[in-house]
Amino acid sequence: MSSQNLHVCIIGAGIGGLVCAIACRQQGLSVEIFEQAPEILPIGAGIQVPPNATRALDRLGLMPAMKTAGNEVKAIIMRRYQDGAVLNRRELKHDSPWILIHRADYLDVLMNRLKELGVPIHLDSKVENVDFEAGKLYLANGKVATGDVIIGADGLWSATRSKMLGHVSEPYETGDLAYRATFTRKQLEDLNDPRVVSLCSSMESNVWFGPEKHSVLYPVKNGTQFNMVLVRPDNLAKGKRTEKGDIDEMRDTFVGWDDVLTKIISCISSCLKWKLMHHDELESWTKGTVALLGDACHPTLPYQAQGAAMAAEDGTVLGLLLGKLNSSLRNNIIRRDKQRSSIIEILGLYEQCQKRRTTTNVLGAIGNQHFYHMPDGPAQQARDEELKRHTYTNEKSRHTWCDMNYVTELLDYDVWAGAENIYEKWEKGYTQNGEISSVL
Repeated sequence: MSSQNLHVCIIGAGIGGLVCAIACRQQGLSVEIFEQAPEILPIGAGIQVPPNATRALDRLGLMPAMKTAGNEVKAIIMRRYQDGAVLNRRELKHDSPWILIHRADYLDVLMNRLKELGVPIHLDSKVENVDFEAGKLYLANGKVATGDVIIGADGLWSATRSKMLGHVSEPYETGDLAYRATFTRKQLEDLNDPRVVSLCSSMESNVWFGPEKHSVLYPVKNGTQFNMVLVRPDNLAKGKRTEKGDIDEMRDTFVGWDDVLTKIISCISSCLKWKLMHHDELESWTKGTVALLGDACHPTLPYQAQGAAMAAEDGTVLGLLLGKLNSSLRNNIIRRDKQRSSIIEILGLYEQCQKRRTTTNVLGAIGNQHFYHMPDGPAQQARDEELKRHTYTNEKSRHTWCDMNYVTELLDYDVWAGAENIYEKWEKGYTQNGEISSVL
């Protein structure tokens, strides 16, 4: 047996990169992370972690800490924008929980586990170039790192993606922007409004649907704070990604909406404007022994709470597949002279595991953009009537939100089990034929 483990270099210390590092290290791989920021700050606001993501995180032993740091949501309430009338209550009865958590707390859970595993994170380490043949990273500080596998987890503005394509790959504007704000439970309770108190007392996510806009409100930090997202048409200057929001403008944008919502907006003291951006999904996520994950290869609009979830899936699948390959190499099931070619094949299996799922999600999120923002009229009335009679049992619909085949495939799939099955088929084909061959 060889004692040598595969070495994985991960570019980016966002959620996807950190999950990937944990998954790889727990599978026995050698891992290091390269992050261009000088420090990892507790930035961001609330984030939703739906069942497909919590199921993957549970496989990594992270769910006890996630449940402690976050809140398990029991239902999603869809409301009419004018008066807050309930259109539908979607009870969440999946075999894995739906967690609401502050992004900073999510990162803390991941960072604490990485420290336990002894995974080094190199800060202030911007990657300027990638050698796809030699597996080398050239850093802005003059250092060079080498890995058997390189993972580009560097997000929507991924430099790794641009290097892979051979040209600058920038995202484009989608026509929407979001205001993000957080505030304390006490701020809301001090409004002395029974409906506001009711919203604060339930572990539910509330969504107001309206023409060209929608709003989401849910608890974080064990219900002591609340996260609000208000989505509206984009009016930021072209090329501007974020800026501090104007409170008066934000309030004026939602004049005529549910009184409870406008009362909550009134107690926000500051907010952030965030441009919603996207880029076309890539034809291939891999080149040589380099692969992309998360927003670097399949960014999605935030209309299904699946951006970070799919990145967590990617990281889990990569860790499992590479870990199994590592074990096969150590045990001489796969010869060392086949190491590079087998890595390339395994990265192809990762792409095939995830690409159909992420494409389905991206298209579903685009569909939900219209579903949420319908102008008042016949189509909106038909949508509302469909929501009112929906039971989330076996309904089919042209709207992905209401189509139970789509919902089940998205939320109830076990990516770990799927990746294990694909690897077993691949390895069986290798041992029978003495050479690497595709199984899909």
